[in-house]
Amino acid sequence: MNEVLSWISVHEQYIYIVVLMIFLGIEVIGRVPSVLHTPLMSGANAIHGVVIIGAIIVMGKAESDNYIALILGFLAVILGTLNVVGGFVVTDRMLEMFKSKNKAQKANSRKLSN
Repeated sequence: MNEVLSWISVHEQYIYIVVLMIFLGIEVIGRVPSVLHTPLMSGANAIHGVVIIGAIIVMGKAESDNYIALILGFLAVILGTLNVVGGFVVTDRMLEMFKSKNKAQKANSRKLSN
């Protein structure tokens, strides 16, 4: 327990910065209008693509006996991939909302005829 408390006291400024970033992020995201949701999702997908590449690099450069780096890199790749795929699914669904009914019906009839 003493190690945890000493680590917290050493890294106290970093902890404050992270907590402030969390509150700032919540405030910024909470005030985004729904019209901007799709462009922001595309930007988030690009950021998570960079996270995936960084995680792959970390895993590639990690020593074979450094299990922490390998596990964290693997989790970053998996979670980043899930986030990118989920973002694309949400973006695709939102873009479907803006298509006209006639185009959607024609596309469905083409799928059924094939």
